[in-house]
Amino acid sequence: MFENTLNIGNGIYTLPEVAKILRLPYYKVSRWLNKYWDQGFGQKFQMKYSWSVRNTKAIGFYTLIEFYIFYQLGQAGVKTSELLIAHKELSEIYKTPYPFAKKEILESLRTDGKKIYISENESWLALNGTQQLNLSFIQTFFKNLDFDNDLMASRFWPLGKSKDIVIDPGRQMGHPVVGKTNIFPETIYNMHKSGESVKFIAFTYDLNEKEVADALDYCQAA
Repeated sequence: MFENTLNIGNGIYTLPEVAKILRLPYYKVSRWLNKYWDQGFGQKFQMKYSWSVRNTKAIGFYTLIEFYIFYQLGQAGVKTSELLIAHKELSEIYKTPYPFAKKEILESLRTDGKKIYISENESWLALNGTQQLNLSFIQTFFKNLDFDNDLMASRFWPLGKSKDIVIDPGRQMGHPVVGKTNIFPETIYNMHKSGESVKFIAFTYDLNEKEVADALDYCQAA
C-alpha cells in the first residue's frame, strides 16, 4: 500500500483545468481518471488518486504529469493494456503510485522503432506499440520539468522554460502563475481583454512586458 499523497502541497486541478493545461480532450481525461487511475491503479494499490471539488473531480500534480505521458504514448501507438501493465509493474519496482512522473523512468525510455522499452537493472520492460514511434515528445516534455530530491516532478512549464508561466504545486494550489509571482495568467488576460495595454498591465503588477506577453500567450493558446 502506498501513502496517500493527495494534499494541498501536491496541487489541486479539476478535470476542466487538466484538459486546459495539457491541451487534452476533456472526455479522455475524465474516462482515464475513472477507469484507470481510480478504479484500476487505485483499487490495486489502495490509493486515492482523485477527490471531489465543485461538482467535478480533481487530481494532484503528479497525476497531471502522468496524464500527459499516458496520452502521448497512446497517440504514438502504444496499446492501453501495455501502458497499464507498465504502470503497475513500475509502481511496484520504484515503490511509487506515480511512476510516469519519476525522473529515472522518463530518462530510461527507449525505442527500436516498433516497441518502447524501459530499462531497469539490466533488464527490459517492453511497451508494445502498433506503429513506428518517436519519443522526441518525452525529451521535450522532460526539459519542461523540474525534479525534487526524490526525483519526482516538482514544477512544470506548460509553454516551455523560455516562457514565464509555471505550474508549481507549492504555490497558489498549483494553479499556473506568472514567473516568480503568484499572479494568475487569467488576471492578465482579462485586463488585456478589457482594453488595457501590455505596458500598463506590466506597470500595475510590477511585471516586465515579456511576462505579460507570456501570460497572454498561455491563455490564448488554451
